[in-house]
Parts: sequence; C-alpha cells; structure tokens
Amino acid sequence: MDHIDLKILSILHDNARITVSEMSRMIAMSQPAVTERLRKLEEQEVITGYRAEISASKLGKYTTAFVLFKSNNCKEFEAFSEAAPEIVDFYRTSGEYNYMLKVVTETGESLEAFLEACNAFGFSTTLVVLSTRFEDKSLVASHEASSSLNNLLK
Repeated sequence: MDHIDLKILSILHDNARITVSEMSRMIAMSQPAVTERLRKLEEQEVITGYRAEISASKLGKYTTAFVLFKSNNCKEFEAFSEAAPEIVDFYRTSGEYNYMLKVVTETGESLEAFLEACNAFGFSTTLVVLSTRFEDKSLVASHEASSSLNNLLK
C-alpha cells in the first residue's frame, strides 16, 4: 500500500459516497486507475464495506454508555447481546471483565432497564458518556502520523 492508496482511503473515510471521477480529480489519476486501486483494496479486504453515518439523536437515542461486563455464562450472554438492539459495539476483553459494550438508549431510564436485563448474566460497571470529542477517527490518519513519526526518528 502506497501513499496514493492511503489518500484514497482517507477520502473514502471522509465521504464514502464520493464518485470515482471526483476522487480521480482530487488525486490527479485517471478514473480507470482509481477504480483498479479500489478493486484491489476491496479484494485485499483493506476496504471491508461502505456505510452511512446515522445520527443517534435523530432516532431518539440520547444516552450512550460503555459497559464493562463480567459473565460466567459467556455463550448465553453473547446470544443475548446479539439480539439486544441497545448494543451497537461488542468487544471480548482481557482482564477482570469479559466484555466491553457500547450501548445506546433513549434515556437514562431505558439504560437502567437494559442493565437490569443484563444482570441475569453477570455483573457490570457502567460509564455514561457525557460528551464526545471525536468518534470513528480515521485509521489512515494514524497510519500517516506513525509513518511521519518513524521517519523523524530515523
């Protein structure tokens, strides 16, 4: 992967609906060349999908929390979690807790009801999000920053 591929990924991260012709103008390459690079990035599974960003608040979801969860019955908890619409991200973790969940609900009361339902599977610690500085930061930007830092250190 070269700097052009990284530029393509950065552009897509900012706007996944951009046309190939618009992208080709931005990076000064022909449309067929950009299309071929996109195809290769998809084949290599560097690009794993395209999606819309959806506003939780516009859907009436105003409470976000991270829940650290410890369960002795992991299979049942995982099945429960897959079916729970409140859980938007689900991570298996090391340490005292088995899982970390990102949960989005309408209100504090609906978060409380969700946590009560979880109690059947173990216990949790909940961190309610007060505000968000940034989310879904580009991996390409961090890759470029790491490369620049490594070059400076050489």
